[in-house]
Amino acid sequence: MVRLAAPVLLEQLLIMAVAFVDQWLAGQYLQSAHLAAIGLIWYILWFIPSIFGLVAIGATALTARSVGGGRADEAAAASNQALTAGMLVALATVLLFATCGRLLINAMQLEPHAAELAVRYLIVLLPVFPAIMIEQVGIASLRGAGDTLSGFGAMLVVNVVNAFVGASLLIGWGPIPQLGWDGLAIGTASGHVIGAAIVLVLLARGRAGLKLRIRELSPDWSMIRRLLRIGVPGGVDMIFIVLCHLWFLSIINSLGTVAAAAHGLSVRIEALAYMPGVAFQVAAGTLAGQFLGAGDHRRAMRSVLATCWWGGVVMSTAGLIMYFFNRTLTEFFLGDQNAPVADTAAPLLQIVAYSMPCLAMLMIFLGALRGAGDTRWPLAFTFIGFIGVRIPLAYILAFPEFQLPLFGWTIPGAGWGVQGAWWAMVADVVLRSLLMSSRFVSGGWRKIEV
Repeated sequence: MVRLAAPVLLEQLLIMAVAFVDQWLAGQYLQSAHLAAIGLIWYILWFIPSIFGLVAIGATALTARSVGGGRADEAAAASNQALTAGMLVALATVLLFATCGRLLINAMQLEPHAAELAVRYLIVLLPVFPAIMIEQVGIASLRGAGDTLSGFGAMLVVNVVNAFVGASLLIGWGPIPQLGWDGLAIGTASGHVIGAAIVLVLLARGRAGLKLRIRELSPDWSMIRRLLRIGVPGGVDMIFIVLCHLWFLSIINSLGTVAAAAHGLSVRIEALAYMPGVAFQVAAGTLAGQFLGAGDHRRAMRSVLATCWWGGVVMSTAGLIMYFFNRTLTEFFLGDQNAPVADTAAPLLQIVAYSMPCLAMLMIFLGALRGAGDTRWPLAFTFIGFIGVRIPLAYILAFPEFQLPLFGWTIPGAGWGVQGAWWAMVADVVLRSLLMSSRFVSGGWRKIEV
């Protein structure tokens, strides 16, 4: 567990650090509209890899089962076909965002200036979507094979490039031109291009029994169907989660620029707990998949429970930090001109701190189910949590009153603003953690055929 989780933990902490750098730079050198825009952009940067989860989740599950069962050739074939399928998905994603990206951003109900800033950032990112796919799918395959160190190395370079180029172009150091907001976008794009190149070189040289071979990139539709049979429900789950988060974000954005900026900042700080949880989620998925591939159901169960315990300890500790140092954390990222944002963001960190133990169970059991190839039940739980709890409860708690879609009825609400929306988020996390735990305890995931 430690060998698998530690590199991913360092990787996620580094990603978090770079997000903090961007947030700090925007807070110190730019205005609240930029903070609101960067909050939306980070959702988009979450959405894009989630689309590639249609392939990446299947790649992790198949390589883990194949490696656990001693079938190295099958694992290598799965990784190659995953890149082939991923490139088709990447090209479709570029086309989708080129035609509908502005509509998506406008639907998020940002104020016009902030929305235009988000569009400018997206235009810079659009050409590097295939590079993001190579990172996601290549690293997912390596993780399934038990190699989490290579992904850490690649993402280390990605984030260093992102931070250095973005900061340099934003501020304008020495002969480097000062591009302001556009410099942050160029930094992000540059990092992903370098990251994709590193992943391709690693696979071309051969890592963890996986080797990139040109002749094996020709579509093998039977293997692609196996990948997609596992990956599509999991990928749809990820996409649905992000779309619901965007819907949730549109509710918050409609509360005003300060609320949107405070939400974006608080989400970045919440990553202090969320991102390390990803490391334990990856470890749970790899361990579950490999032990099931080896036919050892008992160790598959025990490894996931151990991962859940330690992941819960780390995430709960991070929750305590957010609860007791909420004001210090928010003020660190903001200049005096953004004091209202700090005042709004600080209570949000205390609210989300209550959900940390449940969030740990939700994430780690989800990782275990995906690693085992059990992706349909999590999709159902996501639908129940977001559509049944988070979204309707956010309307009820955030607004003094709101109109019921289709019927046009005006419904009274609590009027708690952005804090009400965050309480709705906590309620959703608690419910889904209980549902995910019940699926894990039932043991049905151990019988899934991939």
